[in-house]
Amino acid sequence: MAKSRPTHLLSSYYAPRGAHRMQDLGQQLAQMYLNPNDKLIGIIGEAGSGKSALIRGMFPGLELTNDDNGVYVRPLPILEQDRGFAFFSPHTYHLDVRFENGFTQMNELADAISEALNKGRRVVVEHFDLIYPFLGANANLLIGVGEQVLIARPRVFGPEPDEIKEEVYKSLPYRLMAHTAEDICGMFISDEDNERCGHSDLRHGFIITFPDHAPDIDIKELEQQVNDIIAQDLPVTYVDDHHISIGDSVQICDGPRVHVHRTGQVENFKLLDHLIYDRFKHRYMLVGCVGEKSDELLQKIDDRRQMPGWE
Repeated sequence: MAKSRPTHLLSSYYAPRGAHRMQDLGQQLAQMYLNPNDKLIGIIGEAGSGKSALIRGMFPGLELTNDDNGVYVRPLPILEQDRGFAFFSPHTYHLDVRFENGFTQMNELADAISEALNKGRRVVVEHFDLIYPFLGANANLLIGVGEQVLIARPRVFGPEPDEIKEEVYKSLPYRLMAHTAEDICGMFISDEDNERCGHSDLRHGFIITFPDHAPDIDIKELEQQVNDIIAQDLPVTYVDDHHISIGDSVQICDGPRVHVHRTGQVENFKLLDHLIYDRFKHRYMLVGCVGEKSDELLQKIDDRRQMPGWE
């Protein structure tokens, strides 16, 4: 009798700050969830959510047909399966349905995906929710990227791609707001503290960590300075893979594509009015939240800090 194995339906992870951490998460997810028999991988998420970094972590060396720098592979390899020597055809194909639909009909893309699957190839499909009605089959593994990364293994009764899409599209704005507010904080933190600080993740917010000793920060003043920048509604612009501009100020950033377009889009930014000491990792944490429930979230964090064993 065959051995039973745990059934995985849905898992959730924070979508981390920065391309490198997103790639690391992708590598971990591949090790934990990707099965050799998973041939159809559906990726769902808005532009700028970090889908490409996650895919690079899960499938090292895979040629993405929609490069982050705007370089698109032509002709699209999955549409050229009958050309050349089959022995040298890719084992794994990638395509971005939203982009490709500007050039190719959905039914043609669906037929190409089905052909590749029938040949035993793996296909990684971005914006899978768009092609799903034409395929007639769900993905073996569904991955949604918003404020969190959702990993689902659909069964007969779901989850459906639209369910994953609704969740990640709804949550992504909080991640964009939080990341932008976090980088605005960096404008008013000393160079020394900026160089030594780390970053961690929080629902509807962020954590800036400082190892060994506390930074010299007036938290109330910092909160006001950040809210002043938000009120000015300055443009937030990608500069390169390591920098953004906030108004006229260029800032180092390891996730330069994950921001709102203007500072005024950051809603209800608040900082916890004191640092939290993490005695396990010997670091001090500056905690910020955004959104309509930022006060409530910060209060919950502070309440948990009061529990035995924290400090």
